[in-house]
Amino acid sequence: MGTYEPCRSAAVDGEERRAPSAFARNIMDVLERVEYRRCESGEDLEAVFRLRYKAFHTHGLLDTIAEQKLSDHLDDAANCYCFGVFMDGDLVSTVRLHHLTAATPLAPIMTVFGDRLLPRLARGQTFIDPSRLAIDPQMSALNRALPYVTLRLAVIANTYFNATSCISMIREEHTAFYHRIFGSVQVGEPRLYPPFTMPIYFYESVCAQNMAPTLERFPFFHSTATERRMLFAKARHGEPAPLTILPTAKYFSAAA
Repeated sequence: MGTYEPCRSAAVDGEERRAPSAFARNIMDVLERVEYRRCESGEDLEAVFRLRYKAFHTHGLLDTIAEQKLSDHLDDAANCYCFGVFMDGDLVSTVRLHHLTAATPLAPIMTVFGDRLLPRLARGQTFIDPSRLAIDPQMSALNRALPYVTLRLAVIANTYFNATSCISMIREEHTAFYHRIFGSVQVGEPRLYPPFTMPIYFYESVCAQNMAPTLERFPFFHSTATERRMLFAKARHGEPAPLTILPTAKYFSAAA
């Protein structure tokens, strides 16, 4: 997934900030070719469902489905935000985010680890649950930046909604990545999550502890308030949602 390189520090506005590593600069370059699109209906959403199936089925994580699409009732939840990531105009990855609160406790992770989360929601904690992360199999071997570019949306969601934690259900082989990049730690023992055939781990990154160091190490996760609003603010009645949203991390990079 790439490596983190120690960075030089640069003085900016009287503060010490790390200059971006070569790895971070590479992700920044990729972001220049990327557009995000919130997919709520029509052809975009159908393309997302097909990409999910293609990715999971190709990697042997999902049995054959005749219609070759992967969707469920949680795609229609009021607290669901489904995104397509487009590079040079082509859909290359997707992720689905749910914002969990006591009033809106719907998310994939609740179907498996709800007993752990319901008491915390009742205490007023809130969470972002990224799920259905899928990368076009033809792109994943060619572009290792895509997991970072796609999961950037989860980082932005945590900031926009001021969530307590980002919580993830992940396969064992991905646990080291989530711990290294987001400071996520395992919660409890793994459980089964049909229709997938392997145990699923519950990993959590507490925003108060991990958001600042994550942004410091990986400046491509930065975003402006405008980008956050365009990605996650619900359109007012009669107003169209933005068609595409351009990443804004470069504005923070330019200041470093």
